Amino acid sequence: MILYARVSRALSTHSHHYRSLEKVRFLFPSSFYSHHSCPSIDNNPETYYKDLIFKTIEASPWAFCNNRWVSDSFQDVISDPELLARVLDSIREKPRIALRFFRWVETQPDIRRSEFVFCTILEILVENGLLRSAYWVVDNVVCVDMHEVVDILIGGRMSSLVLVKILDVLLLVYTKRSMVEQCVFVFDKMVRNGLLPDVKNCNRVLRVLRDNNFLVKAREIFRMMGEYGIKPTIVTYNTMLDSYCKEGDLQEASVLLSELERSSCTPNDVTCNVLIKVFSKMGEMQQARGLIKVMLSSGLKVSAYTYNPLICLYCHNGLLDEASSIGEEMVAGGVAPTLSTHNALMYGLCKWGRVSDARERFSDMLRKNITPDIVSLNTLLYGYCRLGNIGQAFLLFDDLKHRNLIPTVVTYNTLIDGLCRLGDLEIAQQLKDDMINQGILPDVITYTILVNGSCKMGNLAMAKFFFNEMLHRGLEPDHYMYTTRIVGELKLGDTSEAFRLQEEMKMKGFPPDLIIYNVYVHGLCNLGNLGEAVASVWKMTKDGLVPDQVTYTSIIHAHLQYGYLKKGRDFYDEMLSKGISPSVVTYTVLIHAHAAKGKLEWALMYFSNMQDKGILPNVITYNALMNGLCKERRIDEAYKFFAEMKEKGILPNKYTYTILISENCNRGNWQEALRLYKELLDREIQPDYCTHSALFKKLDKDYKVHALLQLPPCKFTWRIQQGETLVTYQIKKD
Repeated sequence: MILYARVSRALSTHSHHYRSLEKVRFLFPSSFYSHHSCPSIDNNPETYYKDLIFKTIEASPWAFCNNRWVSDSFQDVISDPELLARVLDSIREKPRIALRFFRWVETQPDIRRSEFVFCTILEILVENGLLRSAYWVVDNVVCVDMHEVVDILIGGRMSSLVLVKILDVLLLVYTKRSMVEQCVFVFDKMVRNGLLPDVKNCNRVLRVLRDNNFLVKAREIFRMMGEYGIKPTIVTYNTMLDSYCKEGDLQEASVLLSELERSSCTPNDVTCNVLIKVFSKMGEMQQARGLIKVMLSSGLKVSAYTYNPLICLYCHNGLLDEASSIGEEMVAGGVAPTLSTHNALMYGLCKWGRVSDARERFSDMLRKNITPDIVSLNTLLYGYCRLGNIGQAFLLFDDLKHRNLIPTVVTYNTLIDGLCRLGDLEIAQQLKDDMINQGILPDVITYTILVNGSCKMGNLAMAKFFFNEMLHRGLEPDHYMYTTRIVGELKLGDTSEAFRLQEEMKMKGFPPDLIIYNVYVHGLCNLGNLGEAVASVWKMTKDGLVPDQVTYTSIIHAHLQYGYLKKGRDFYDEMLSKGISPSVVTYTVLIHAHAAKGKLEWALMYFSNMQDKGILPNVITYNALMNGLCKERRIDEAYKFFAEMKEKGILPNKYTYTILISENCNRGNWQEALRLYKELLDREIQPDYCTHSALFKKLDKDYKVHALLQLPPCKFTWRIQQGETLVTYQIKKD
């Protein structure tokens, strides 16, 4: 009897179950007994019950089939797990009857369960190839939390072949239930005892770890597979590639891909899909597209899962036409876009301001009987909120209930962020209270949005209130929340509180990184504490961080703002000497400061330098240069840059037109000013008060009305100072 010695050893650690010496003798083989009298319940109970079970079934074929069948003859077996184990062992030659009896005992109200009983029945079933029944038993083991069966099984003298099969079944159940801790425990126990699990089970464990974000543990399991000689399959490689991609470790994914190429495994469509996801994360569009072509030419199955990562990449980079083209390519190839495909395209359109196009795609989904989910609606909400169209966002929010969609914390966060962007903190707070009343708890992101919105409105007290409320709810601030608070303190409070928060971050396990230091430097610069800002750069390097273009641009900008042009240029030179490349923002602040002070030679030099380095100027750069030229009455040169920016596809904005209109009005070039104003309107750019002030600043009141009649159709508003009164005039021209 294989389990007996194991069970007797385990008694020392489970003595509270087995107090009777009379019970202990049942755990040893019958050959150990000195008496060999006729079978009776006194001297050989397992044989007695064995005979009783067989006679009962012979007399009543449906005996032990369900819990409705009742008998008092087996009460001792039900209440004594040691006896039950021996009785099951005595009928092992009839495994189906053993299982039938075990199932019946399990349904009895007085049952006393034991890991040893489970081990006994599992051994019987697996020895006889009844793996489906063994799965049912293992599932029961898990349901009643009898997890110590692992140690008992491994500690016994069971055949290794049978033992591996039992543990494999146990591992299968754990993976199906996504019980991460138990999966890892069983895997570790097996390999360390030379009981190698089936590679399919290893793959299941890796998938469970990947899906539950235990990516470091997945790496460890994969490494152990190699150490103990478990040969990976293509499924193993696919799972690990996907894990590395999920973790963002593209370097490790590349190493694994090289290993896959050296192995005997043949990549399949899943491999290609994972690689396309990897390439897309790396921004390698051409590589991803090329792999899709290889799949098509090789006859591998392509699906929406193949195309979606590439569509997401194009949308992220603002290449919306290319993303749409991929969608059309899918359809032409017989691949139907999924809900995820539509959601990705909608997100891209919303991100880049094309909300009306996103709404049209949403309608297209409905026409094609694709039911939108909460992600679809959240995406549209995000688009409307980014445009500041909060009214339409709330109409869409009300539409959720008609679609039987339950808003999530993301839904509320999106709306709260939209309200905070518009400065409507009161309604944002009401919405936060409403989400709590609806049973949706705010998260750290909710409070970060509210704190950030409060700081932008200059209400530091409200920011602190939301921060403290978050702490009261048991939420721990993260890196972004601390950064938001520090920005607020530097902008509205004092540097000592910002420094305290920075120290608190360290204590909470958030060591200051480059972003925090840049925030700190920028805040000190805005407060005019230039000496402290420069000292922070030195402290940054002491902490092992390297200042970047953002750090230096903040320092340069602050010095230029306070009129220290020479010092700003010195920091620019220091930046170059350290091999840090200036950005378009760096050059723009240099050009703006020098052009505003009439130092046009310096401004033009920096403008030339940035282009020599391959850094393209933007509309703000051109505006800064043109404004300086116009101030120096060099309008012809300003027009040259105006033409140049158009040629390069850089669209002028209202400030560009206002600069030129202003200088033309200064020169009395009324017709040219009107032409520029009309061009601005034709491009659907909304003029503001500054534009109108520039347009009419050289005209008296009566001539302004006369001039107004010559303007193209528009709704026009301007203000005129009459004595001590500011009079507003508004004329709508049709």
